[in-house]
Amino acid sequence: MKIETLCLHSSDFKNEYGCLTTPIYQTSTFVHEGVEDTSKYSYSRLANPTRCHLESLVAKLENGYSAFAFSSGMAAITTAIKLIKPPAHIIASDDLYGGSIRLFSNDALSYGYEFDFIDTSNLELVKSKIRKDTKAIYIETPSNPLMHVSDIKEIANIAKANNLLFFVDNTFLTPYFQRPLDLGADVVVHSGTKFLGGHNDALAGFAIVKNSELNDRLAYLYKTVGACLSPFDSFLIERGIKTLPLRMDRVNSNAKVVANWLRENPIVNKVYYAGFEDSLGYSTMLKQSSGFGGMISFELKESRYVSQILQSVKVFQYAESLGGVESLITFPKKQTHADVPENILNAKGINDRFLRISVGIENVEDLIEDLRQAFKV
Repeated sequence: MKIETLCLHSSDFKNEYGCLTTPIYQTSTFVHEGVEDTSKYSYSRLANPTRCHLESLVAKLENGYSAFAFSSGMAAITTAIKLIKPPAHIIASDDLYGGSIRLFSNDALSYGYEFDFIDTSNLELVKSKIRKDTKAIYIETPSNPLMHVSDIKEIANIAKANNLLFFVDNTFLTPYFQRPLDLGADVVVHSGTKFLGGHNDALAGFAIVKNSELNDRLAYLYKTVGACLSPFDSFLIERGIKTLPLRMDRVNSNAKVVANWLRENPIVNKVYYAGFEDSLGYSTMLKQSSGFGGMISFELKESRYVSQILQSVKVFQYAESLGGVESLITFPKKQTHADVPENILNAKGINDRFLRISVGIENVEDLIEDLRQAFKV
């Protein structure tokens, strides 16, 4: 079954009423019929029918053994990283979502983890950072917000050769455009709040594993940590996934037009977009992905343009998030990456002239016209 159909017709859920959509089982506990009742449903933190159906769907989309739905993307990452037994050295992309950097740079250290943040698009650098106590590699590709592209298959080979767990954050592309488990990853994580849900109306996170051994370990952590997705939010995310292929195709085509317009604008200094043919990661994208997604970042020539643009956009909304049907514009230094030390941000070019766009599904002519009027100087 192709993924466009799978998003709609993957249900293995059976119910006595023949519901077309998965019911919302808004219950905290379940009644047992007897002492020997072995139903997997006993308490909703452990399992809930609405959530279980969503997890089954996401596992199929990522071609994984199983999926776990969390209350947020950060809850998914925080729990999944516990698959690595400390003390441990972990190699991670040096360009990650700010919340991931905050977790890995601060809280994770108290649990016995040590991180090396490097450019994981440089395979020789990845190899050179492996130590005796290295236990995992963690990447985003494309990365947030600089759109660096790492070769998933080649890093998977490095990880396998050194007996390392390999994690990939697939939030930006989703399984519609990229399937890291098929390329050799062990664990895939998502902020389901973003493109999977797609409507800016629910928080969610996912961790998808490739085999039964990782499933058993993550299942124990899942029930112990307890950051599970609610039945209602599970319903909303599943509803969003029904239109995932349509939305991703639209944002992919819209983003290409917007990125090229930005590149030609006289007040823009640089555009970061994985779909430019002359970008460093373009050939890798063609090899491992079927689309470039809807994420674009750009640096303006002068910082004074930032306030003007953020206050002038009308179709684009100045908001912190991404992946919804509405186009959003974000100021990473003040929003998504506000907790990252300023010297690190400046070294990467995430400065007071740097903005990020999440392209939505609006008519692309309206998006360009909105940018045109906001960029007038």
